[in-house]
Amino acid sequence: MERDSILERIEASLGHTFTDRSLLERALTHSSYAHERFQLSVHQNPEVCVLDHYERFEFLGDAVLGLVIADLLMEAFPSAQEGELSRVRAGLVCCERLAERAQMLGLGESLRLGKGELATGGRDKASILAAAYEAVIAAVYLDRGYESARQVVVAHFRDMIAGTPVLDLLGDFKTPLQEEVQSRFRSTPVYRVVKEEGPDHLKTFEVEVYINGECMARGRGRSKKEAEQDAARQALQRRM
Repeated sequence: MERDSILERIEASLGHTFTDRSLLERALTHSSYAHERFQLSVHQNPEVCVLDHYERFEFLGDAVLGLVIADLLMEAFPSAQEGELSRVRAGLVCCERLAERAQMLGLGESLRLGKGELATGGRDKASILAAAYEAVIAAVYLDRGYESARQVVVAHFRDMIAGTPVLDLLGDFKTPLQEEVQSRFRSTPVYRVVKEEGPDHLKTFEVEVYINGECMARGRGRSKKEAEQDAARQALQRRM
């Protein structure tokens, strides 16, 4: 596929047509590719060698993304506490979530990678995909400003935020439960495995969480950690 066609496809996925398409190209350029091209340029024509890749854009995109997500969360959950909002934002912009967004946009197959990264499956690496997503958000911001970048981010995250209770967005339920228990009771939750069944490759665990010696909830999961998180989630829902 011609490079222009690839970039046009990304623009269509984003809903943003770049006035300066070189910004998008840089956002899709991994440092490994840039270094390889740099070495080639130095060898062939030292006066025109260039070393452009997405790492600086990644830095800017992280800031823009964080601001837009914070704004959406403030609007969606007016009664949520600062700590809850911070944890939800962290969960929404974690590597795995951003990599999913990058895959939806088709960024993986559009990336310019060095030979080493190509050989080791760089197009499917969550860390690279997440960084590329942030870089693309920065490219939109640099191309047409904050409002354009905000529109792109809102389109990707609004439905997820609006359609999910804040508690379910937290992801990590053990931390907020521990903070609440420490604040109210000056103690910490205790987790106990009470049931374990199934073959080694398909085990199911049941875990109870105790607060001040009282069982507050029982959770299930495919691992002890997953069962503990489920128990903590149910305890938080009960608000003790």
